[in-house]
Amino acid sequence: MAQTVTREQIQEKVTEALVELGADREAIKPEAEFEALELDSLDLVELAQIVEEEWGVEITAKDMETMKTVGQALDVVEQRAS
Repeated sequence: MAQTVTREQIQEKVTEALVELGADREAIKPEAEFEALELDSLDLVELAQIVEEEWGVEITAKDMETMKTVGQALDVVEQRAS
């Protein structure tokens, strides 16, 4: 059941999820830090759950410790969804 997922699809879904979690849509850019978007670790756990449900990609606690920006999260998802 291989499914090709584009970075654009990932970015669109992650952006929607971050908006639902309270981030300002205009501020969501690859270089935006989660802290600057006023997202905390619980929000990141929720984002990880959304990503796992959508593409079966697991984002671990260790991943979350190193992911500081939206772009880093997109990179992790893109690498594992391919």
